[in-house]
Amino acid sequence: MVRRLGVSLKSEHAVEVTRLAIGNQKLVYILIANKKFPYPHGRKSAIAYIGTTRKGVERVAGSAAQRAEQILGEHGVKKVTARIVTCAPRKKVKSWIKLERAMLLEFRSAYGSVPHCNRQGKNIMETDEFTYFSRDAIRNVIQKLG
Repeated sequence: MVRRLGVSLKSEHAVEVTRLAIGNQKLVYILIANKKFPYPHGRKSAIAYIGTTRKGVERVAGSAAQRAEQILGEHGVKKVTARIVTCAPRKKVKSWIKLERAMLLEFRSAYGSVPHCNRQGKNIMETDEFTYFSRDAIRNVIQKLG
């Protein structure tokens, strides 16, 4: 007689998708760990990645899955969540790209480097990002999430 295998239902969600990101196809998303990472300026932040997409929620889910191994591989990290940041569109301006750049610039200014999993943004120079967005508003979003 073959012994049957046990089945267990995990109490935590593996992935949870809400309607939040469906309406906005062009958006910025931030992956946040349950533990804060140390950064060069001596400060810590739970923000692990800042990214942008034109394809909406499917890109957010794909990015979270792609970076999950790296983020969850860090000591003490058990959970990664994705948060959405949007802005109003403006004619002839890729506002979601400007928003991502503004967030990366402000994060780098505050913490000494771009988020833990970002490769893009290490050497970006400020152009006109803060003519579209208030530096204080971007800083407040980063502080609230980090």
